[in-house]
Amino acid sequence: MARIRVNGVDLHVEERGAGAPILGIHGTPSSAALWADAAERLAGHGRCLTYDRRGFVRSTGAEADAATSLDDHVADAAALLEQVGAMPAAVVGRSTGGLIALELARRHPEAVSALVLLEPALFTIDAATRAWAADARDRIAAAAAVDPDRAAEAVFRVALGDDAWTGLPAGARDAFAAASGGVLAELAGDGLDLSAHPRRYVAGELDAVRSPTLVVVADASPEPLHRAAEWITDRLVDARRSDVAGGHLIDPADPVVLAFLDAHAAA
Repeated sequence: MARIRVNGVDLHVEERGAGAPILGIHGTPSSAALWADAAERLAGHGRCLTYDRRGFVRSTGAEADAATSLDDHVADAAALLEQVGAMPAAVVGRSTGGLIALELARRHPEAVSALVLLEPALFTIDAATRAWAADARDRIAAAAAVDPDRAAEAVFRVALGDDAWTGLPAGARDAFAAASGGVLAELAGDGLDLSAHPRRYVAGELDAVRSPTLVVVADASPEPLHRAAEWITDRLVDARRSDVAGGHLIDPADPVVLAFLDAHAAA
């Protein structure tokens, strides 16, 4: 474990294994702690790096009440890979982390050798997904206004349902709740799925993403997540989709992910 200074913030970074670099980017709310088991398995297939994104749990934000944007997260990921000598890396991003990974590959193609997008949180593809995401954001913002410390819980309940939240072990609920500060910063920022002004791609922008890409979707996830995944898959030069069982918290070390990473490394 290490603390790495990038772009004015200190990131908590964990490294496991050896070989071709693999970078894991968690969703919102989350942290590298919630990827620990998956990171151990990913480390059997390469040099696995995971980190708490700025403002989340063990990483700092620029300031206590900072607004965090997609630009910030992309710049942090690129700087992290450069500082630790892990370019290019196969980047695995879940949910919001998938959107960050996609934009990282678009802006910094030299930093990304392959992409794994686990239900990437891009909800600006059509009117229906935009309406669904706007409603989710309003519900989360309303809950956070009542109790800021429950912002992360509100995201979880909206994305996976009340029963999923209450069914979590107490330790897992505490781990998610610790990410509330990062949630609030993203609500105040731009470009992310929880932002008032989320990222919206125009025709041709994703042509710059040339990395081999696996887009993974869970069968029980809300329909907007399926549509977003299909939309992205159709617009990337070298992408395929794989469906798995379960809900939105797709295992970053699912067998389909490991097989893709191994095939990419062999190639």
